[in-house]
Amino acid sequence: MPAKTVQLDPYLTGVLMRDLVGHDRRSAAFLVYLWFSAEQQNQAHNSVSISYQDLAESIGISKSAAQSAVAWLVRRKLLAVTKATVTATPEYEVLSPWKSRQGGWPTSQSATKPDTTSSRQSHRR
Repeated sequence: MPAKTVQLDPYLTGVLMRDLVGHDRRSAAFLVYLWFSAEQQNQAHNSVSISYQDLAESIGISKSAAQSAVAWLVRRKLLAVTKATVTATPEYEVLSPWKSRQGGWPTSQSATKPDTTSSRQSHRR
């Protein structure tokens, strides 16, 4: 079976990667976001249902790193999580807030990143 091609939004490598990996120091969060983006593209649904253990194994990170990455992406409003019941496997939907803004965000290296200060202020002490 031939490998499926995934189209990456230039924003992912132009801005989001540097923001999550460089500034936030959350490389696992970038890998999780990238994996969910690819999975969501390859499925007919807008959401992906997977356990933390399966997610961790699919990416090659620990279960706790997957949990932490998902929590960070939800906090940054880059991932939405829903559950039918408390014990159900979560459904994840990749969010792209830069696409909903008028004109979008520039993707060049000199691009100005969106203001994410408010999401980071709560963890400063």
